[in-house]
Amino acid sequence: MPHPTNTRAVTAAVMMATFLTALDITVVGTAMPTIIGALGGLALYSWVFSSYLLTSTTTVPVYGRLADMYGRKPVFIFGALLFLGGSALCGASTNMEQLILFRAIQGLGAGAVLPVSITVIGDIYSVQQRARVQGLLSAVWGISAIVGPAAGGLIVDHVGWRWVFYVNLPFGILSILLFILFLQERIAHQRRSIDYLGAVTLTVAVSLLMVGLLELGESGNGLPVSSLGMLIAAVLLLALFLWHETRTAEPLLPITLFSNRVVSVSNGANFLLGATLMGFDSYVPPFVQGVLGGTAVSAGATLAPMSIGWPIGSTLSGRLILRHGYRPVVLLGTGLILAGSLLMVVVGGGTSQPFIMAAMVVTGLGMGFGATSFLVAVQSSVGWGERGVATASVQFFRSIGSAIGVAIMGAIMNDGLSQGLRSVYGGGNSAAAAVSSASVILDPTARASLPPGTLEAIRVAFASSLHSVFLSIAVVSAIGLALAFLFPRVRAEVQTQSKSSKF
Repeated sequence: MPHPTNTRAVTAAVMMATFLTALDITVVGTAMPTIIGALGGLALYSWVFSSYLLTSTTTVPVYGRLADMYGRKPVFIFGALLFLGGSALCGASTNMEQLILFRAIQGLGAGAVLPVSITVIGDIYSVQQRARVQGLLSAVWGISAIVGPAAGGLIVDHVGWRWVFYVNLPFGILSILLFILFLQERIAHQRRSIDYLGAVTLTVAVSLLMVGLLELGESGNGLPVSSLGMLIAAVLLLALFLWHETRTAEPLLPITLFSNRVVSVSNGANFLLGATLMGFDSYVPPFVQGVLGGTAVSAGATLAPMSIGWPIGSTLSGRLILRHGYRPVVLLGTGLILAGSLLMVVVGGGTSQPFIMAAMVVTGLGMGFGATSFLVAVQSSVGWGERGVATASVQFFRSIGSAIGVAIMGAIMNDGLSQGLRSVYGGGNSAAAAVSSASVILDPTARASLPPGTLEAIRVAFASSLHSVFLSIAVVSAIGLALAFLFPRVRAEVQTQSKSSKF
């Protein structure tokens, strides 16, 4: 007779998985400018994030469905092992192409780790407890994210960038062991199928969309026929995916879920939250290093305050949700995100790091209020049999927003750099070559060897291109606030449905 689930131990395992995920995002984001400075390939910068986001995004619904069919534990263990294998390969990579490939492998595992972990919390806690525990998890996320940028900077500056990937291994192994030992499930297995056709169609559609956007940004002149063809094909495949999902017996992403207004608004908002979050994670560090002349440590320290505000907002949101319902907290969160984004629009070459840090705190508070409210609302609106795929849908839309957002922002940055660097490298150079040559500004040693005039010209072009990126983030945040007004007026107790325990 198996022992019942040890709630505290499983919560600790989930906290370790959350720590693992947050550490990967913040450490890699902080290290990337240094990696690019050492390896070159600034034109490929966004692909290091995009390859990871692509695979982690399109696999989330598959893992969510598998978790509903076969239980949370085996799906989590498989994903975590794949993630750790990808992390080890990333640390061993010798060029940008290998790093991008291994990040894709890492993402294949990451698609299971965080959404399944969050689903487990929805399984073992009531809605009243769930809001508070999600706040605790956000606090863990915040602590790890605070440690991550500083640790990442120290690792890069004193040990080497490869170790920012190896650091995932001990935390991942510990989390797997806790899941194996202390999570017990009673699963009523049913004959169900996985929508592999939907998964392939979605993956190809998103891949074409991202490649088309990135190529568009690298062209620097007009709309290439190949980019236009890929974008049109992506739209057609996305339409085909939606058509297929309405007709298959076991859809990858059940369209019926979106008849629930809580689910539809929350997922739309999470798409925009993902683009905003990944935009700042990806482009604040190169701004600090390339425009302000900072190091990996200072870049991490500038980004870290967002991870301070997040757990504070998330912890407070748990109490506010139970007292006032979801909608006021959702509006507060998305409003703060817009405020932080607008602060970043005004940054420039003379901006101080404390100003950017203040903007990150405001944005982090908004993320804490908004993301937690959306997640708890979705989990509380469905039963056990749909909670895995419903939770996965939240993670899916946030990740797809991150993937598409970072691709668009990468295109914006590359286009701005190629235009701004014409005066430095001449109009005869290709846009991609000009952007790649600007990688030197992210390497402190190489940067010091540049003639003052060349250094200033590159710095100005970098600042201008990143200003366009921050402006695009503000636009996305404004749309997110507008969407939040569509969230239904419902209290947590009213929304919660009766659910049967599986533990």
